Amino acid sequence: MRGRTGLRWSEAMTAIGTLLARQARRRPRDTAVVFEEARLDHASLHARVDRLARGLAAMGLAPGDKIVTVMRNGVELLELYWAAAISGLVIVPLSPMLRRQGLCALIEDCGAAAIFTDAACADAIDEVRGQLRALPEGRIVVAGGARPGHVEYRDVVERGGDRHRPRPAIAPDAPCSIIYSSGATSRPRGIVLTHRVRAMYGSVWAAAFRIARGSVVVHAGSIAFNSAFLTLMPALHVGATYVLMRRYRPDAFVEAVRREGGTHVMMVPSQLAALLDSPAFDAGALSSLEMICSIGAPLDGRVAQALQGALPGRLCEVYVVAEGFMTLRDRDEPPSRLGSVGRPPPPLEMRILRDDGSDAAPGEVGEIAGRGPLLMAGYHERPELTAQTIVDGWLRTGDLGHADEEGYLYLADRAKDMIKSGGVNVYPRDIEEVIARHPAVIEAAVFGVPDDAWGEAPVAAVRWHPGQIDRDGLRTWVNERVAAAYQRIRDVMPVDELPRGPTGQVEKRVLRGRYLAGERRGE
Repeated sequence: MRGRTGLRWSEAMTAIGTLLARQARRRPRDTAVVFEEARLDHASLHARVDRLARGLAAMGLAPGDKIVTVMRNGVELLELYWAAAISGLVIVPLSPMLRRQGLCALIEDCGAAAIFTDAACADAIDEVRGQLRALPEGRIVVAGGARPGHVEYRDVVERGGDRHRPRPAIAPDAPCSIIYSSGATSRPRGIVLTHRVRAMYGSVWAAAFRIARGSVVVHAGSIAFNSAFLTLMPALHVGATYVLMRRYRPDAFVEAVRREGGTHVMMVPSQLAALLDSPAFDAGALSSLEMICSIGAPLDGRVAQALQGALPGRLCEVYVVAEGFMTLRDRDEPPSRLGSVGRPPPPLEMRILRDDGSDAAPGEVGEIAGRGPLLMAGYHERPELTAQTIVDGWLRTGDLGHADEEGYLYLADRAKDMIKSGGVNVYPRDIEEVIARHPAVIEAAVFGVPDDAWGEAPVAAVRWHPGQIDRDGLRTWVNERVAAAYQRIRDVMPVDELPRGPTGQVEKRVLRGRYLAGERRGE
């Protein structure tokens, strides 16, 4: 049976622009989005997005055009996501932390037809405007205030008027978004995700996280990153309430959960650690939570145990590869599984591969590979890289790990971070877990540096509580406790903070560069 869009019913369910209209019909007065003082029900959200979609068409944007967003959290960014989806536009959310060449490279790589920004990020766009020769005039839109030479967001909305316009028919395998994994490489990798994939984010993760109509999802991280869609899409899929914070502060987060009765939250490990250390932490105020999900980087065991003690039965951990593979250690797993990142949620599948492509035995470290309905269509205009990454339908993640007899995944490291010392593979994570046991250590990252005798040797960048230990003392303590001689660290580099990328992962190449440049003693 075909609907008004001309698509079959099954196709319409995987064109995510239909979700807003469906929720507006089914539960028009239920709260859809909360952002600071703004509270939008499903009917109001749909009406606003529908009008914005007409405004985008009035700008001359057509299905298949790419629109870049460089914006901090706000209702406008959410509206753009859904307006693009119902218009057949391809949304390209970029980190609001990008600047100059990194920003310019990604805008040019995707072939942006328009850029949407806000008052906080507009200066970064203006810095590169002269280099964006392919961008048509009048296609930089600023939300939150007038900006000379640019279009105001509210003017785009007003162009939409009140007159209905027919919606384009959007195929399930049409591109929905392009996600860039990094802006720091010489050749950007734009991950193309289709409408079908985004719809599957909603159904797969609603089931895995147990997000239902009465759930209240609180999100404090930037929604410019792909990981945000693991709770954003399920919330829309089932008609739950989505509470978006402008930025993360532990006190504001606790208050938002208490006030709104938050049930599901997803945070990076550094946010969870800051929450536990904050005077505002109040287990009673957070008692409505049913799920606390850690994502973006391995969760320190001490943080996990502290959360389990304060808010038992809520903590889960997700391992995500934006190209289309994920695992989940669920909240009801026994404490013995705390070191694992779980198993793929149905219907995803996983393999651990040896160098020759054969399946590794349980407990044997190899490359993690996965497949399933969340798999990307490919890298934007990078067919050769796509062919190297998706082999016989399996995504080769480049991450190393092992699985036990029951299929639980344990991460080792990124293949590029593995240290080869004296012909032996040394996994930094094994050493980091030893360092983390020292009571003075706050966080640590281990990386390899050239060594004349061994090829490479481990060095630890460590942040610790001052006055409790020194560099030499910590190195001796660690080297007495590692499992093998080749895991002994050559040096300790004190740091005030570990450098992290937009997704929260520690940038070990930055640490390696700083160490080799002479930043060794922290004096």
